[in-house]
Formats: sequence, C-alpha cells, structure tokens
Amino acid sequence: MKAQHIYKANLQWTGNTGTGTSAYKAFERSYAISIENKPDILGSSDPSFRGDMTKHNPEELLVASLSSCHMLWYLQLCSEAGVVVTKYVDKATGTMEETANGGGHFTEVSLHPAVTVSEASMIEMANVLHTKANAQCFIANSVNFKVTHHPTCTSK
Repeated sequence: MKAQHIYKANLQWTGNTGTGTSAYKAFERSYAISIENKPDILGSSDPSFRGDMTKHNPEELLVASLSSCHMLWYLQLCSEAGVVVTKYVDKATGTMEETANGGGHFTEVSLHPAVTVSEASMIEMANVLHTKANAQCFIANSVNFKVTHHPTCTSK
C-alpha cells in the first residue's frame, strides 16, 4: 500500500463589513487560513479583484508553494549527491491569464533559483539536480501548467 498523507487547513472569511454579500462592493475579500499549531496566514484576493494588497493572495501562495516544494526536493537531492549548498534564493514568477467568462488559469510558473555551493567542482551536478527536483516536486506534479526552472549556480 502506498503512503497517503492528509493535510488540513481551516479557512474563515473575515470580510463581512456588516451586510454580507448584499452587493459586489459591499464586502471585503479578506480571509484567514488557520493550520493547527502554526501562525495564521492573512489573505485576500489580488488587488486587481478588489483585494487587499497588504495580504497574501491565492495566486502568490500557489507560486510560493511551487517554489518551496522545488527547493526542498533540491536540497535533499543535493545532500544525497554530496553537493553542499550554502545559499538558496528563488525569485519565482507565475503567469495567469483571465478568460472571457471572468475566470482564469495559470499558464506557467518560472523558478529562478540562485544557488551557492561550497566548491566550484559541485556546480555542474548542482545544476543537473534541478531537473530531478522538478520531476519529484509534489506540487509541480499536481498542476496542469508548465513549471520551468532557470537556475544559476556559483561557488563561495
């Protein structure tokens, strides 16, 4: 039997300004995500959709999920391959297109990890392992759009 993992999150809409959803402009798009024993995440819709720009939106959280999943797999693979990573920063971007019916979908997420390894001899393997990390990432394997990676790697 394959291992199965269950993840739980509680979501509460916090944007009722007194009249609920009585009109399109009558409510805020704010919410709180609560996960047991962890700090809450305050969210809203993207400002383009009447959201609060000071809160996380679902689209940003999707991009962050893909970025962090890739990083965690990558670091594991590097440790197994003897590649010593001393720094990892990713400036990920996602592209979403609106559709004629008012909905939309992501067309791509691009990861741009900048990795530092302890020795120059590790750079080639460090770059190769991004492909394997992309193939292993649970989140990347769960989306229906392309996830690309454009890494750079340097040594101390």
